[in-house]
Amino acid sequence: MNKRLMKRHKREFSKTRGQVKLSEPDVRTPEQIKAAREASRPAGGRNDSTAAHMAPRGNQAGPTRGTGSAAKTAV
Repeated sequence: MNKRLMKRHKREFSKTRGQVKLSEPDVRTPEQIKAAREASRPAGGRNDSTAAHMAPRGNQAGPTRGTGSAAKTAV
């Protein structure tokens, strides 16, 4: 049983080792990196008018919804 597991591990390890893909190094200068960061930032910044319509729709029900836990009066 140990031999079988050892062979399987060896096969899987050699297969994944051949598939490893290294990323290319970033060859940009620090000035170019700074410029790219500045360019990717949103223009205008944050304001309150955009935050109002970004609220999740599920939380807009308000207090008119009943919970169903109110005690019923017997007549």
